[in-house]
Amino acid sequence: MAETLKYTAVIVGAGTGGYPCAIRLGQLGVQTLIIEREHWGGVCLNVGCIPSKALITAGKRFEELDDLGKMGISIPEGDRSVDMQKLQEWKQGIVSKLTGGVRTLLKANKADTLVGEATFTGPHSLTVATADGEVRVEAEHLVIATGSRPVEIPGFSFADPRILDSTKALALTELPRRLVVIGGGYIGMEMGQMFRKLGSEVTIVEMQDSILPGFDPDVIKLMNRKLKKSKIPVYTGSRALGWEEGEDGATVRVQTPKGEITLDCDAVLVTVGRRPNSEGLEATGVELDRGFVKIDKQCRTSVPGVYAVGDVAGGAMLAHKATHEGEICAEVIAGHNAFNDARTVPAVVFTDPEIATAGLQEHEARAQGFEVKTGVVPFAAIGRALTTMHTDGFVKTVLDAADDRVLGVTICGPHASDLISEAALAVEMDAEALDIALTIHPHPTLGEALKESAMAALGRAIHVVNR
Repeated sequence: MAETLKYTAVIVGAGTGGYPCAIRLGQLGVQTLIIEREHWGGVCLNVGCIPSKALITAGKRFEELDDLGKMGISIPEGDRSVDMQKLQEWKQGIVSKLTGGVRTLLKANKADTLVGEATFTGPHSLTVATADGEVRVEAEHLVIATGSRPVEIPGFSFADPRILDSTKALALTELPRRLVVIGGGYIGMEMGQMFRKLGSEVTIVEMQDSILPGFDPDVIKLMNRKLKKSKIPVYTGSRALGWEEGEDGATVRVQTPKGEITLDCDAVLVTVGRRPNSEGLEATGVELDRGFVKIDKQCRTSVPGVYAVGDVAGGAMLAHKATHEGEICAEVIAGHNAFNDARTVPAVVFTDPEIATAGLQEHEARAQGFEVKTGVVPFAAIGRALTTMHTDGFVKTVLDAADDRVLGVTICGPHASDLISEAALAVEMDAEALDIALTIHPHPTLGEALKESAMAALGRAIHVVNR
């Protein structure tokens, strides 16, 4: 007879939704168990956000060596090289530090942990296959935090060594000489640019009519210029049909608007989206929508006492959204009257230049029927950007013309990822443009661009000509 563990709350999945939920439950005094089969910290910490940003940083630093000559600093061309093995060791050190920290935090907050593969046997029961045998678990409250995985497309199996998903690509110890990226969304763009900076020849194939579908047209225009400058060919409105081994690597067949072409490469990176890990949930009885678990603003599913957070629950498939839901879910389980009523989930793309949005983009606001005013400030007008030699891009503030409230902010440029939080706060607090414009921003900083953009939307910018 297998051992039976009984807990007030059980969480399945220790990713960026599950582990914050467990920590908060522990802080609230709820008897909690969190189960994880492989990665403490989930995809993000282990094979996603963190390792990709480590390698993206390395790629940017390597490329920036070319800029040093303009500053009077010279490094002989022959002394520049990338040791992928050392780069992977450095990346893995960061990952290990963070994932170890997750286990430490769970223990410190009195949340129990269990390593194993969970199988749902009912809405409040499951079995876990551990290294020591099967364990039965019963829970008054069950939280599904099982995450997502990359989508595989026909003809490109991840089981083949030449075909990479994001996980395999981030673990490469040898740089592919030629890389075809299928998918020109944010993951494909991030990783395609990263490999190009490290030295690979990169080609991007995107089925939609544009890279970065859904982003501001001004952002897409700027990114297309950047790709052209970086010598990254892009085929939009095109579909990868299949591939085969050739005399020198692989040959990928692509249907373009002008007919079928072939692309020679050493590896193919497929980044066409992610799908929820919702298989096996039948026993819980929860309602699904296209594979995603349906939840309300309290993370409750259609079954009492069963909750879901993160990618498996749909919506923006972003780590910070998962964390917010995990914390809300913990409050609800503990009996608090908490709701997820966030006005915005900011999004960041770690391309070059970086892209970040909070609230509505200009085209989204217009599509929703708003009459808008916009203020656009190029980073080339910001002193601090000039001193860093990163002047590509802009800040665009979108206002409701009726009352000057901030509907959204789009940033494309240096450190957009760091700057967007002020914009998210402005949207969240329903701020007016003057709330940003009358806030003194320190000089010289990149953050001045946000203030100047808000002022430009009001027609009172100082450092750019008002439109």
